[in-house]
Amino acid sequence: MPLSLALATTAAVAQTGAPPAAHVPVPVEAIGARIVARYPHDRTAFTQGLVWQDGSLFESTGQPGVSDVRRVRLSDGKVLARTKLPGLQFGEGLAVDGAQLVSITWQDGIAHRWDRKTLKSVGRARYSGEGWGLASDGRSLILSDGTPTLRFMDPKTFKEQRRVTITANGRPVHNLNELEMIDGKLWGNIWHRDYIVRIDPATGEVDALVDLAPLRAELGPLDPEAVLNGIAWDATGKRLFVTGKWWPTLFEIALEPVPQG
Repeated sequence: MPLSLALATTAAVAQTGAPPAAHVPVPVEAIGARIVARYPHDRTAFTQGLVWQDGSLFESTGQPGVSDVRRVRLSDGKVLARTKLPGLQFGEGLAVDGAQLVSITWQDGIAHRWDRKTLKSVGRARYSGEGWGLASDGRSLILSDGTPTLRFMDPKTFKEQRRVTITANGRPVHNLNELEMIDGKLWGNIWHRDYIVRIDPATGEVDALVDLAPLRAELGPLDPEAVLNGIAWDATGKRLFVTGKWWPTLFEIALEPVPQG
């Protein structure tokens, strides 16, 4: 099956009628991936958010009672610092906001602020609904919640500024999970799918898909919930990292065209 049609034929995408006649859906480009390097990853980390900043990886993890935010050394996967979330909060996405990190929670409606150097709590905010993925475009924090809606939140108040509907081939896309901004486009995992998608944040339209099933296959048998999740972009070094929940490996990948014919 051509990758350009994959989103329209999986359970992650629901068809709710034809798109408006005046609008022509953006074609979904198939992009390939080549493994550049492999790095150790804490296989006890239920990865929910991943970012690269200050020469280190920062990661947010989930599961009640063990959720945390952490700074990780790339070369050997060593956790250099970590702070647990309070109580039984279930950690979700993570984004950089200036000198701070912001992490969200699944069903607690709490966004935490952390000092980027010390990982000490420096504040929190409330929001409605669930929290899944989080990314920053420099003006807003972009939040996914499992529905086809992306919410753009004010970084200071966490109040909603606007929203867009995520679509592929004119159909709404559900279960968008971890998020990352790369050169003006929003990239995201889709829960329980072995691919990542590229989204135009202005329109919500998916315009590319990258099949990462070979990475998952390389790892062999894993827990059913050990799914692909986690995208980090090193803007200085132009490096792209991906991993998954409870994965023993973090991959650096390079994107490349899919051969035609």
